[in-house]
Amino acid sequence: MSDAERDAGNRKIKAGFLLLVAVSPPLIALQWGATPIQLLAALAAGAVLGLALVWYLGRLAREFTGGSRRRRR
Repeated sequence: MSDAERDAGNRKIKAGFLLLVAVSPPLIALQWGATPIQLLAALAAGAVLGLALVWYLGRLAREFTGGSRRRRR
């Protein structure tokens, strides 16, 4: 697997994870009878949370990956 293929796969996984986290709060709010404004607020909050989680998990994953991409000290 080339670096380009691995990077493309990682981007797809990150986008899928972000989508899953961002869509969950509005779906829960919809079950409770939320207004359209509340649904948009839940979507925005879910997107912010999703971005934070993707950033954190990416940073955490870099700590555990080895190989040629890791800097030597």
